[in-house]
Amino acid sequence: METQASLHRKLNGATDLKSVVRSMKAMAASNIGQYELAVSSLGDYYLAVSLGIIAYFRQEKIDIITEQNPPKESNEKSIFAVVFGSDQGLVGQFNDSLSEFVSQSLHDLPGKKEIWAVGERVQLLLSDMGYATTQLLLVPNSVNAITPLVQQILVKSEENFDKGNATEVYIFHNQPKSGAGYEPVIQRLLPLDEKWRQSLTELKWPTKLIPQVIGGIKPTLLALIHAYLFATLFKACAESLASENASRLAAMQRAEKNIDELLADLTHKFHSLRQSSIDEELFDVVAGYEMLSKDHS
Repeated sequence: METQASLHRKLNGATDLKSVVRSMKAMAASNIGQYELAVSSLGDYYLAVSLGIIAYFRQEKIDIITEQNPPKESNEKSIFAVVFGSDQGLVGQFNDSLSEFVSQSLHDLPGKKEIWAVGERVQLLLSDMGYATTQLLLVPNSVNAITPLVQQILVKSEENFDKGNATEVYIFHNQPKSGAGYEPVIQRLLPLDEKWRQSLTELKWPTKLIPQVIGGIKPTLLALIHAYLFATLFKACAESLASENASRLAAMQRAEKNIDELLADLTHKFHSLRQSSIDEELFDVVAGYEMLSKDHS
């Protein structure tokens, strides 16, 4: 049976837990802002780089990109996948939905798979599904920490592709929705083939002036391609971090609601028990008074 002391301890514990949840809510909301700002700022840079590549295509009159060394058979393909998850918990279905999406997507892709997991939580889930990860990377804890991670992934992916160890490079991450929440997405990073060129043609040159490439053609293209790949990876990582914190914020909001309901229930029980105790004491006083009155009479 609960006592006033035990209920008081539970009330204090729930109150302390609520303060922790509030702090995590504030931190998640603050983090969402910085990552969303990073994605928004990167948009202009990404557009400028894409337009630069379009200018190169127009000057060189490139209409079709042909694959230099296509695989002879589908089973010769080797897939290199980078999965952006989380290291920390309290993020709802963030890692679960992503790992299921990765498993389904990789199952539909023929060939040998190599997976790099960004985040211990998603790595464990992929391992449970039978996917071995060859590299585990830490999730960046700030916008400034994204660049070193992206550079490491970019060097490895380009190295695998150039050496023929990977015929296709894919990125998996959670992307914020326009309204609320997030959804898992897949994007092919390499090769930059005709399908990629066609996606760039959707962009329109902002002026009527014909673009011209100044300087060496090859060095300019290589610089633009590297910037494009870097921006793509950076954007994926920043979107994943924004989605992670949005999921954590939603989880903390649900936790805060549950704690409020628990506090209300505990407070009601505490006051009811306290009132019952006061009533018992009053009854004892009245009964004692009546007994004394009978003795005097």
